[in-house]
Amino acid sequence: MTSDLGTAPVHKLLWKYALPAIIAMTATSLYNIVDSIYIGHGCGALALGALTVAKPFMDICAAFGSLVGVGASSLLAIYLGEKDYERANRVLGNVIVMNIILSAIVMTAGLIWLDPILYAFGASEDTIVYAHEYMEIILYGNILTHIYFGLNALLRSAGHPRFSMTATIVAVVINIILDPIFIFGLDMGVRGAALATVISQAVAVVWQLTKFMDPNELVRFHRGIWRLNRHITTRALAIGMSPFLYNIAHCFVVIIINNQLKNFGGDLAIASYGVINRLTFIFAMMVMGLNQGMQPVAGYNYGARHYDRVQQSFYLTCAYATGVMGLVFILGECFPELMTRMFTHDPELIARTIHPMRVICSSMLIIGFQMVTGNLFTSVGKAGKAIFLSLTRQVIYLIPMALLLPRFFTDPVNGVWWSIPVSDTLSAITAVIVLLTARKSLQGAKN
Repeated sequence: MTSDLGTAPVHKLLWKYALPAIIAMTATSLYNIVDSIYIGHGCGALALGALTVAKPFMDICAAFGSLVGVGASSLLAIYLGEKDYERANRVLGNVIVMNIILSAIVMTAGLIWLDPILYAFGASEDTIVYAHEYMEIILYGNILTHIYFGLNALLRSAGHPRFSMTATIVAVVINIILDPIFIFGLDMGVRGAALATVISQAVAVVWQLTKFMDPNELVRFHRGIWRLNRHITTRALAIGMSPFLYNIAHCFVVIIINNQLKNFGGDLAIASYGVINRLTFIFAMMVMGLNQGMQPVAGYNYGARHYDRVQQSFYLTCAYATGVMGLVFILGECFPELMTRMFTHDPELIARTIHPMRVICSSMLIIGFQMVTGNLFTSVGKAGKAIFLSLTRQVIYLIPMALLLPRFFTDPVNGVWWSIPVSDTLSAITAVIVLLTARKSLQGAKN
């Protein structure tokens, strides 16, 4: 049931909804780290670089799932807050149908233009084989990725954060078990890593479906929810456009940085970026878990016109997020060599990763606030502001910085590294300005 969202203490609600999400997101992050460790040690530095090239493509595929899932989950929370249970159930059916359509389009386009896309993303003649083998299997399983992310988002808004967490942990555990079997035991290399991912998501989807088939659930599968509803689909897509654009923009930033690093530093520079991304990713995923916990709390109370509780949930989430990102700041600044050795035994790659890790981690303390602010506007259905904030760091600031700053450094690669903390700082300042200008609208006044 979701009634406690409007009555229970906000700090208890945040932990009730955020802790399972944090555990699930951390488990996902650990899988990505373990996956990289297996590939780095089992297939070599070039395969690790290929995984860095393939990751933005895989993230773009997942972004289409979040376009539907995150937007629909915010809409579901708002409808439940308004006691509109008929529309809440229609959201469930529409999520399934929209994800099937979008996943089929993405899979077909991706398979047709796979190699040109990978080359554009930074692949070289040495890494294209690994990247192609990995992404081909991921694309064939794309429908599972879409449905998995979509249903997990709905589970949290429907009042089942622990069930959502369990689905993720099931996927992660199966993935970690299958990785060494496929990569080393069956000698499948990167194909084995991709196949393990697809199989694990298939099992998780089956687990998710059992909850929505339960006739005792408020939000469940039944007749009449499968026909696409124009109001639901357009509003869900509008709300989900912010995280979608954030993810897409992030992917294009990675593509640009990969290409800049390939031009100025070669494949090992790309591999260094991949190592740093894996480290920062686990903490960013924790913040995303906090955001996912905040989303049903803020969305429900905004729909119920409890605006003071929306504000309280935001402030608490910001404080927690800053603490989380403070940990990666300490690790990256104080122990960069130790962090790098987890992923590779290549001495040259280790040596080339220490400095950029310190540079990139220098701005981690302010990232949490920017992420939570964007999520606040997504949670309450204010798509315009959420979209703007999702674009500031990734498009408005980071892309120009990544292209311009290398011109002002003796070593152009160093300019690429510094473009990241500079953009983080500018985007955090922008988030403060947007938040201050939107105070009245967040308290129920008209924009």
